[in-house]
Amino acid sequence: MVDLGTGASKRISLKKIGGKKMLSFLGIVMVCVMLGSFGQIHLKKGLNEVGGLEFKQILSTHFFTTFSNRNIFFGLLLYVISTVLWLVALSMADVSFVYPFISLAYVITAILSRFYFNEAISTTRWVAILIIVGGVFLLMRS
Repeated sequence: MVDLGTGASKRISLKKIGGKKMLSFLGIVMVCVMLGSFGQIHLKKGLNEVGGLEFKQILSTHFFTTFSNRNIFFGLLLYVISTVLWLVALSMADVSFVYPFISLAYVITAILSRFYFNEAISTTRWVAILIIVGGVFLLMRS
């Protein structure tokens, strides 16, 4: 963002900034996406370890046991770090441009879930993932 000296600020289009700024932006966004995806994997792994969490257990001791699991704690920590970095990304461009990049987390998380949990990913899901990637590609060109 550029300070206009009036207390107001204006975001500059990444397209107008040039290569280095765009690479920096994309790097930050991809780190956020990766942290979010690995956060999901750790949350799921932790929930598998503690036997899951039902809505009615939110006010019980099982809730606190759940959050003391190292994988759940680490997954949440990855989310916090991702959120802090996301603030940097949001300050670099319009939210309507930045936010759709989060959809890449669906792609990464699907691949990681296949690898870590041996989850079956149907052809329909793969087609949907390709549509998401195509949409992000179109967004980058806007």
